[in-house]
Amino acid sequence: MSKWLETTGGQRGPAYAERFRALAAQGMDVHGEAERVAALLPSGGRILDAGCGTGRVAGELARRGFEVVGVDNDRSMLDEARRDPAVRWAEEDLAALDLGEIFDLVVCAGNVMVFLAEDSEPEVVRRLAGHLAPGGLLVAGWDTARLGLTTYDGWARAAGLVQVARYATWDGDPWQPGADWCVAVDRTS
Repeated sequence: MSKWLETTGGQRGPAYAERFRALAAQGMDVHGEAERVAALLPSGGRILDAGCGTGRVAGELARRGFEVVGVDNDRSMLDEARRDPAVRWAEEDLAALDLGEIFDLVVCAGNVMVFLAEDSEPEVVRRLAGHLAPGGLLVAGWDTARLGLTTYDGWARAAGLVQVARYATWDGDPWQPGADWCVAVDRTS
């Protein structure tokens, strides 16, 4: 079982969606992840939102002209996401993911890597890399207090990925040791 499901009991979907609706209503930009991803790929590309949650990122990417598939293992989150018909949604465990499809980019926003099942992380990164076209990008963001960059970089190398960039925020602030957040961009070789 993922740490997310252990922590939330699979019941946080409505509250999570409401939190982001409220932030947007207050004028907050809630699409930083989608903005970063959209800057990395021409419109029309295929994107897998792995750990899509309520579909905030996937839905925004679809509105920007990308073909998007959203995958999550929390039914309460997917129930919220499925309100957006522009995205194809699937309930799947990332540690066993095998969609039989190839994507130009896979995004894992919102601490997905932190909330995976214990010891499944290297397998998840391998499976996500396996869904990428040659030259495809894996873009993942997480709280560095919960996951060290060195550990993640080891998983990415083991999955055959090559480092492209590291940022300290989804806005593209340069990576620096001690940053609170990391956004890693890696490419298939």
